[in-house]
Amino acid sequence: MTEPRLASHVLISGLIRKAEAQGSFATLLRKGDRTAGSILLLRREKGRNPALFERFPALEGPAGWAEISMEDIEIEKKISEYLDRRTARDPDIWILELDVPFVERFTDIIALTG
Repeated sequence: MTEPRLASHVLISGLIRKAEAQGSFATLLRKGDRTAGSILLLRREKGRNPALFERFPALEGPAGWAEISMEDIEIEKKISEYLDRRTARDPDIWILELDVPFVERFTDIIALTG
């Protein structure tokens, strides 16, 4: 039997609250479908070192987050282009930016959804 999954807006709300409670900044860049929209996280560490993550379902157990790899050369431009392509293909997608003081804080935040 498949585990019931949280609606996307509930998951986003939880991520924002947990980030803010831990002293991080959360900015909703794109609002998607309330129930089943895919979610992308743009992580920054003190405004730098951007990285993209997407939530993927697991065969067993809870879903997990995987980093979308990109070359370091012109990474801001590549991320922007990737987000444009994804939103063009998937109008229901959510994009949340989390700016954390250090990477371990990001790991704590996404543990909420793991």
